[in-house]
Amino acid sequence: MPMNPAVAAIVKALTLLQPDISSSYAGQRKAEDAAAKLTIADPRCRIDNLTATAPDGYEIPLRLFTPLDIDFSLKSGLHVNEDHKGTILYLHGGGWANGDVDFYSDACMRTALKLERRVLAADYRRSPEHRFPAALEDSYEVARQLFAGELIADVDPEHIVLMGDSAGGNLTAGVSLLARERGDFAPRTQILLYPLTYNDHSKTTIFDSVRDNGEDYILTRQTIVDYIDLYLSKPEDFVDSRFAPLIASSLADLPRTLVITCEYDPLRDEGEAFAARLEAEGNEVECFRLYDAVHGYFLYPSVFSLVRDTYRLIEHFLDGASLDEEGKSPWMPLLGTD
Repeated sequence: MPMNPAVAAIVKALTLLQPDISSSYAGQRKAEDAAAKLTIADPRCRIDNLTATAPDGYEIPLRLFTPLDIDFSLKSGLHVNEDHKGTILYLHGGGWANGDVDFYSDACMRTALKLERRVLAADYRRSPEHRFPAALEDSYEVARQLFAGELIADVDPEHIVLMGDSAGGNLTAGVSLLARERGDFAPRTQILLYPLTYNDHSKTTIFDSVRDNGEDYILTRQTIVDYIDLYLSKPEDFVDSRFAPLIASSLADLPRTLVITCEYDPLRDEGEAFAARLEAEGNEVECFRLYDAVHGYFLYPSVFSLVRDTYRLIEHFLDGASLDEEGKSPWMPLLGTD
């Protein structure tokens, strides 16, 4: 459905202000670092810094967000206990070149508290300094160590959720595919927010959303191409299913999956196609398209209805929370919602 004309004009104006990412990714990192300094810690969430050692000896920075149950009374005083239903491994977005744990700290705190789960965020190595498959291999190694109990002593592998947005959603899907291939661990659940899953974002791609939404909705088609150019190491990587999970020869035997896409996102159709293939090949899948949403909205403040709606969908997927709606639903259910 058409976006509100006033909102569309604002979004288009913001899109025109976006710099050429191929030459400005370093500047964007500085802007994100400055924004991250404005994050205010929530006393209901404990934050711990950890590391995971990669096979080449690199120490991958991690940050653990643990929701706390705080109880105070004049009689018994202050009692603080951990209160969580499991652990989420969160892989951040940013086109593999931008974004980091500092920039995502607010979103991770919010996610830990809202979903009542510990959130372990990974600072995988970024491109172009470290090209494909460095980010994927870092993410995989963190996941392997998490499932093995090497990072958090009391972790329950049955209650670990893999989660990521945008490029982080791409890495999440890639980790699940590698886990199936290598057999080191078996994730049961994954959540992909507006993920990149395909390789062709040219004007002749098979996906209409790249053409329909590729100019005026914050993330442009050209920006996607530029991020990919910064990420891949060699031409053969373009047809590597570790980079583009949708082109994998098989998507069978993968985790139970929630995919959330945005109505006005160039990546919308490939995310939905990935969900459809997962279901067709025997996996349990739920897929929703959020109306009026643009790429990257998950980092918006929690007062935005898009963010609140996303947590409702995730709570439904993870915990069976009701999705009953009065009036028009803010999302379009596509798969697994009967």
